[in-house]
Amino acid sequence: MSYGEACWKMVRHMALYEHVFIARQDLSNAQAEGLIEHFGQVLTDNGGTVKDHEYWGLKTMAYKINKNRKGHYAFLRSDSPSPAVQEMERLMRLHDDVMRVMTIKVDAHEEGPSVVLQAKAAKDERRGGRGDRDRGDRPRRD
Repeated sequence: MSYGEACWKMVRHMALYEHVFIARQDLSNAQAEGLIEHFGQVLTDNGGTVKDHEYWGLKTMAYKINKNRKGHYAFLRSDSPSPAVQEMERLMRLHDDVMRVMTIKVDAHEEGPSVVLQAKAAKDERRGGRGDRDRGDRPRRD
């Protein structure tokens, strides 16, 4: 097999994935972001590449998981071979700080921030606009 054929075979086996995981609520933000770096490195060490990652913050969950009401949400976009993704998921499931993992294979990665960050930015914008307008515009009641 020639070098070109080997490269083509490797490229064909790479796929685009989106990963979301939830970490325990008692971690600090820095520790949660450290998990993103750690699991991104697992993908890289196994032949994949992390295209983008986002820390979505500490969010309240719909139901308790392992006695936790909240969790640190993280998002990764990767271009990785299947064995790299399987190894990362295996390590996530063994890690005590990770409560849930979800990986989805996608046809293409969307450009820019995820929908979650777009919604957060819109919410912050609405909140900021309303607060500035109300401040000092009303007459005092005596």
